[in-house]
Amino acid sequence: MTNFATPEQFAAANKANIENLLTLANSAFASAERLAALNLNTARSILEDGVANTKAMLAAKDVQELLNLQASLAQPIVEKAVAYARSVYEITSQSQEELSKMFEAQVAELNKGVATALDKAAKSAPAGSDVAVAAVKSAIAAANSAYDSMSKAAKQVAEIAEANVAAATNATVKAVSTASKAPKKAA
Repeated sequence: MTNFATPEQFAAANKANIENLLTLANSAFASAERLAALNLNTARSILEDGVANTKAMLAAKDVQELLNLQASLAQPIVEKAVAYARSVYEITSQSQEELSKMFEAQVAELNKGVATALDKAAKSAPAGSDVAVAAVKSAIAAANSAYDSMSKAAKQVAEIAEANVAAATNATVKAVSTASKAPKKAA
């Protein structure tokens, strides 16, 4: 039995790598496409709202009506800005999650390959080398455990950050809503 990879094994590994690259590229293009569509729709909405707001402001009959109109227009603008930021965050978070899943699958496949190679090497190793093989397996298990712990910690940090972003955006919308509804002082 040889420890060298066969041409078929190389071909299979190359095919798997190409498929992973294609998956990664498709994911990146899908995210870019979603961001482009979001930006285009946002730009269109801003233009339409700008025209409508300008017409409404030009139709104001006095300064007080103009001031009231400006105050009432602030909240929808902030709400749309927050919605845009939330959408961008969702797209980037989903892309990052897809990449993380792909990376985790690659790590799992690599670990499987290393374990298989290590088992093959242990079978053909000279007598007495089982201690070294056990040490390598223990090191691999420790590295995998550390990776799992870091991955879980990173997911928890991402969840906390997402909750903080949601709380901050809600607070911003609420503050603008309260400020725009506050009674205006007469000049």
